[in-house]
Amino acid sequence: MSPRPASRRAVTVADIARAAKVSKATAARALGDYGQVSEAVRSRVQAAAEELNYRPNSLAKSMNTGRSNTIGVVVGDIENPYFAHAMRGISDVASSAGYDVILTNSDEDVDAEEAAVDVLLDKQVDALIVAPASSARVGHLAAVGAAGRPLVLLDRRADGQHYDSVTVDNRTAAAHATAELLAEGHRRIAFLSTHDHPAPVYTPGDTITMSSVADRVDGVMQALTDAGIPSPESNIRLDARRRGVDAVARELLAGDDPVTAVIASDSLIAMTVFQTIRTLGLRIPEDVSLIAFDNPEWTKITTPPLTVVEQPIYELGAAAARRALQRIHGERVEEESVVFDADLVRRSSVGPPPVAAGVAAGTAIPVRSEIPPLPAE
Repeated sequence: MSPRPASRRAVTVADIARAAKVSKATAARALGDYGQVSEAVRSRVQAAAEELNYRPNSLAKSMNTGRSNTIGVVVGDIENPYFAHAMRGISDVASSAGYDVILTNSDEDVDAEEAAVDVLLDKQVDALIVAPASSARVGHLAAVGAAGRPLVLLDRRADGQHYDSVTVDNRTAAAHATAELLAEGHRRIAFLSTHDHPAPVYTPGDTITMSSVADRVDGVMQALTDAGIPSPESNIRLDARRRGVDAVARELLAGDDPVTAVIASDSLIAMTVFQTIRTLGLRIPEDVSLIAFDNPEWTKITTPPLTVVEQPIYELGAAAARRALQRIHGERVEEESVVFDADLVRRSSVGPPPVAAGVAAGTAIPVRSEIPPLPAE
């Protein structure tokens, strides 16, 4: 076995100073772009740095300037297309402003999120963007302010805290999706989420510790209650991650009183529900109607293509990055909360319930909701 080559020593500011025939302090000022340095000397130092392939020590620079030109981001699940699109918005805005992004994943676990926040603060990031795993357990986020770093919440709020946040009007969006199903004649409508919940069935008044899910449940409940549906909470399931989405979907679709429509709280849930419906030998929308939150590409090419609640995910991420940059630069901000609307994109996965469900096909039940209709795609 041939010996490993010795690693090349990193080029230092002292090396640049010797090559440019200036003092180390002068080279540091020229490289860091601070202090008084003539243009001739700055050009000579930069030319030497380029010739020697100098890579600046970002940690040392941040210690001198108080800035690292980085934004730390903590998301719940990097496998979820939602966060991938949001990260693109964050990265594009940050990059155009000369900032790098450090991404971490909490797996929707508060302890992991707390550890990620600590790591990012240790990395001297200039601001943090966090999608909190819980809207109730947010005490650790106070460390961000204590460190003098701006904090922006993405997709979710923090109960009782006045942090900057960028969210969607989930309550109205969920109510619109439910009203769409009610107008087709559905009465047994399920809402399915993977958010952890201590009981298998939601009970009105239960605490839901993620604001986005809580708002969606409120919207579904509002629309069902306005339509006179008895026990509107009976088909709301919040424990699908722990029990398995397929298992919960089978319970809803193949029980003694099966649902005729499902609203999936994200596209990953919708994909599994879609597969479960097919496995059970059911048809969409003839036997079961399906609406998904979010609009990834696959929802357009299924048979049938899915009706979706489309959130402006890229814009959410971009807005979060812009707010973080505003705070970094000390700009005045009028409102702490930025709230976007969502659109109901109608395709082919929603239809009347089957005749066997107790409502004649094509017959709509009265809907007393005052929610206005949304435009079609």
